[in-house]
Amino acid sequence: MCGRYVMARAVGDLLAEFDAQLEEDVQLPPSWNVAPTDDVPIVLERLIDDKAVRQLHVARWGLVPSWAKDPSVGAKMINARSESVLEKPAFRKAVKSRRCAVPADGYYEWKQGTGKVKQPYYVHPGSERGLVFAGLYEWWKDPSKADGDPARWMLSTSILTADTPPPGAESTVFGKLTGLHDRVPLPMDRATMASWLDPQIDDAAFLVDLVRAHVKDVAADWHVDSVGREVGNVRNNSPELIRPVEALF
Repeated sequence: MCGRYVMARAVGDLLAEFDAQLEEDVQLPPSWNVAPTDDVPIVLERLIDDKAVRQLHVARWGLVPSWAKDPSVGAKMINARSESVLEKPAFRKAVKSRRCAVPADGYYEWKQGTGKVKQPYYVHPGSERGLVFAGLYEWWKDPSKADGDPARWMLSTSILTADTPPPGAESTVFGKLTGLHDRVPLPMDRATMASWLDPQIDDAAFLVDLVRAHVKDVAADWHVDSVGREVGNVRNNSPELIRPVEALF
């Protein structure tokens, strides 16, 4: 499960990191508390003159299928289960031809305590490098807007998830992750990401299996830090949200 995450890198840094281009200028402030329906950066590849071109776009988090009557349905589609993504009507077309990468610095999970008390945790890589999750994107046309209105087309995205890898002798992080949630967002290394984004690969089942097969390797160095409860309020958004604190329980 991934319901809140951190994406605080600048657009210029993302362009350099992913060797991507901009189709149009974008303004995207850093966020330490990305929530559903927020605008987020995604990386995708398109065939232009028979050549794959990697681009950075801004999408609304929560995939809105092309057949949706209104965009509100996207709030329930921030994640796509990798086990069923090939069959689900909302995702099965996107996974074949509209795959993307969703950059992140880390993500949040909550552990339930006694009563209503919950302890938030920040999951992030052990090194300075960021994360990149396997994602899908879709375009939705707003029927209430004129054909020539640039705002008529909405770009949205969803993050793929999988069962949390079972803990093993090689690392203790998976035991911690299992204690937080039975699902994790699917991370990718750069080689896997290159295949996932490639618009000339149309074997969606192969690509989903490829990403799932590497989750344990990519996540092996993740850290899990307890953080303050302020992250629970979407209005709070500052670097202090990811500062480790003593856990409540």
